[in-house]
Amino acid sequence: MFDILPLPAFNDNYIWLIKDAATRQAVVVDPGDAAPVLAWLDAHPDWRLSDILITHHHNDHTGGIAALKQRSGARVSAPADERIAAVDLPLTDGQQLEVLGTRFEVLRVPGHTAGHIAFHVPGKRPLLFSGDTLFSAGCGRLFEGTPSQMLSSLQHLAELPDATEIYCGHEYTLNNLRFAEAVEPDNVAVREALAETRQLRDAERPTLPSSLGRERQINPFLRTGESSVRQRLQEERGVPAEASEDTYFAALRGWKDTF
Repeated sequence: MFDILPLPAFNDNYIWLIKDAATRQAVVVDPGDAAPVLAWLDAHPDWRLSDILITHHHNDHTGGIAALKQRSGARVSAPADERIAAVDLPLTDGQQLEVLGTRFEVLRVPGHTAGHIAFHVPGKRPLLFSGDTLFSAGCGRLFEGTPSQMLSSLQHLAELPDATEIYCGHEYTLNNLRFAEAVEPDNVAVREALAETRQLRDAERPTLPSSLGRERQINPFLRTGESSVRQRLQEERGVPAEASEDTYFAALRGWKDTF
């Protein structure tokens, strides 16, 4: 199995570099900036960049494509229904592609953007590259999609095994957990995760990957069916008790947008 390294970019982005020691080939996910990837390739001249995987069209996830493709000739795989230049393999929901000799599955997860996809690697070590859909303790803002779409996308991802490792696009965990604590002040798992995350960030270490099992316990956007979350939204946002789950989710996302 390959190793996965975070390459920090901009203020809080992560470019995920997936490397296979057996073939000396590497893959990057969402290279918004070519510089960190080029620096890694320069430091490892016997490695080849074979693939570039893109989850959505925002520039902080796509800005490095041209320079990396020019340098390496890497294949670019990206959502078919988003406008992204230099794509070699347009991807649709349910499609499968082989990367580093491993099967990657494409999951369409609209909400943050209209055509956002995630990359899922099933197996003994399940992986999910979730872009800006599912964060640790949070989810992406709704720039192009609706609350109903994002809720459906998150529910789709929540069907994956608890052991699934979550590799998302940003280091937002600390702020997300502060919000999660406001939503569920009596949630012991959130309190413990917040203390652990503060230690990691104080040491300038990444808080990722998370796991889907952990997210079920600490992520309010996966917990909109919980009575504790609903009661809090009734108190803080005036959501009627009989409201639909879409309504509760929209209220939660609106609260986080102004938190």
